[in-house]
Amino acid sequence: MPMDAREIERMIKEAIPDAVVEIRDLAGDGDHYAATVTSASFKGKSRVQQHQMVYSALQGRMGGVLHALALTTIPAET
Repeated sequence: MPMDAREIERMIKEAIPDAVVEIRDLAGDGDHYAATVTSASFKGKSRVQQHQMVYSALQGRMGGVLHALALTTIPAET
């Protein structure tokens, strides 16, 4: 069963409370998403560390319930 975009957004915001999250369904199938996540907590972290924070927020659903997520992370100005 595909993962709902609102659920992805909720999980990210729960783990990264200041995050601004934009989710786009790339194929219209609920399986292939693109997300842009902006957060001050990304500041000073490498791109890999930023992505790890988001993937951690998804609690192991990447590659399973959530088939594909193209991720862009942006450190917000504080």
